[in-house]
Amino acid sequence: MPTTPVVNVPDVALVFEGGGMRAAYTSAVVVALIEAGLVFPFVAGISAGASNTVNYLTGDAWRARASFTTFAADPNFGGWRTFVRGQGLFNSDYIYRRTSAPDEALPYNYQAFLDHPAEFSITGFRARDGATVRWGRAETETQQHLMSFVQASSTMPVIMPPVDIDGDLYVDGALGGTGGIPIDAARAAGYRKMVVVLTQERSYTKKPLTNPWFYRRHFRRHPAVADALLSRWSRYNSTRDELFELERAGEVYVFAPDRMDISNGERNVARLQAAHERGLAQAARELPAIREFVQA
Repeated sequence: MPTTPVVNVPDVALVFEGGGMRAAYTSAVVVALIEAGLVFPFVAGISAGASNTVNYLTGDAWRARASFTTFAADPNFGGWRTFVRGQGLFNSDYIYRRTSAPDEALPYNYQAFLDHPAEFSITGFRARDGATVRWGRAETETQQHLMSFVQASSTMPVIMPPVDIDGDLYVDGALGGTGGIPIDAARAAGYRKMVVVLTQERSYTKKPLTNPWFYRRHFRRHPAVADALLSRWSRYNSTRDELFELERAGEVYVFAPDRMDISNGERNVARLQAAHERGLAQAARELPAIREFVQA
């Protein structure tokens, strides 16, 4: 019979950046941490990082891997057909709300989630006023609640419809304060020491969006979304700069992909699996250094 996990890396937060299907690479870190038996007391994630977060909290390495690799072949996953129907290029209602029951495509072990000792934070962006909203155990009454939080956090503007939670519309949590890397959530929970898993290479710099008029017009009913989209590049780059400074100071361990050659919209299963294998290889190389950092 499986035993309930016990925190063995106290006072260290685990933080996952988003990045859509680039999480094929970083889900390998989830697999590596689960298999290494490293149990953090707090986990934060945004967008695809929210999926990594909830998968880590079940200890289910299979689901962590499948969510960003073989699941992309599911005919209900999304595409231009679902986009035209208003369901999004990624069919988020199906992906998050209709796949997690025991007899569905990605069964989720909700009891294991309940038994896990870690607190967590999933970040969403409230469309009406631009507020950054964080959901944790206190807000999670059911498995459907949990999956709705992950769905809202993962809803990429323009290509996916916003998600209604308690009468408010939410879009991708990456639009919030730090631009997509939820170190602010870890700090709000009282953590200074962190393992931060990025989905872009160390040399990456986000560029401003072109055609700002398009976003202003598309989100004319929710101007806070347009404002956040157009300013995100600057906030995101500032957060990364701060992270690397904290890394040099010994307060943060940064896992950044050696090479990221898939996009956030990648659907080719072979390419996704190859990215995951590269992530596994890098995670295996870095695991001794991660152990040393969390035990220091």
